[in-house]
Amino acid sequence: MVGLPPDWLIPDWPAPANVRAVFTTRQGGVSQVPFDSMNLGDHVQDQPDHVVINRRRLANALQAQPVFMQQVHGTQVLTLEPGVLLAQTPIADACLTSHPAQVCTVMVADCLPVLFTTRDGSIVAAAHAGWRGLCQGVLEAVFHQICQLRLASNSNVAIKNIANEILVWLGPAIGPRAFEVGEEVRQAFIQASADPAQTAALFQPHGPGKYLANLAALARQRLFNAGIMTVFGNDGSPLWCTVNHPNRYFSHRRDAASQGGSGRMAACIWRVP
Repeated sequence: MVGLPPDWLIPDWPAPANVRAVFTTRQGGVSQVPFDSMNLGDHVQDQPDHVVINRRRLANALQAQPVFMQQVHGTQVLTLEPGVLLAQTPIADACLTSHPAQVCTVMVADCLPVLFTTRDGSIVAAAHAGWRGLCQGVLEAVFHQICQLRLASNSNVAIKNIANEILVWLGPAIGPRAFEVGEEVRQAFIQASADPAQTAALFQPHGPGKYLANLAALARQRLFNAGIMTVFGNDGSPLWCTVNHPNRYFSHRRDAASQGGSGRMAACIWRVP
């Protein structure tokens, strides 16, 4: 990838040589305040022609075409196939593929972007993990789809062995010092958890009925419980917090009310031939 804006993130993880991944920032586009400048969301009241230009710039930078989805904070996983033209934007919060040049793409502006690859680079995936999707099992849904692809080619492989094959990267998201939630969010995670006490510890009291939630740690817990132990990227430290870096990252929580809107960044992963 040549000519990327210098502050776009290239994941630091031991992905196989045939796998590419990138996370965009605010830089590199043409959108105006408050969507300046590399807004990739077509649903945030930005000028449509600016979004078209920004998406074209992203495709040119990747030398491949990202597939954008209508994300609804759910658990639907889209499988990308070559030569399949989508008549309309698919509704899903994750996507995966085993084919080259199919760019799995999720958009975020505080929610957690999660990228997956198998160690041999045969399958890649991306998930949009806001608290609702994370609590409902979007990461486990991606793992299930990866398992289905693996089992289709080798029905004797063990699920534990498939989990050991997977590498995961967590991108920038709202951090544990900024993500205030109510008791209903805390209870939803605790009730869905295999280890309620451990989950409860990831919510720090922050006033009556309020807590600060560690989204990245909650994602790691869900991945670990699924058997996926090799996880890189966001560790919950301030460096990764979208809210704390207004010049680099869009943040819906920070900007929607005060500035009338926020743009969207993209996390992309794909295989090269």
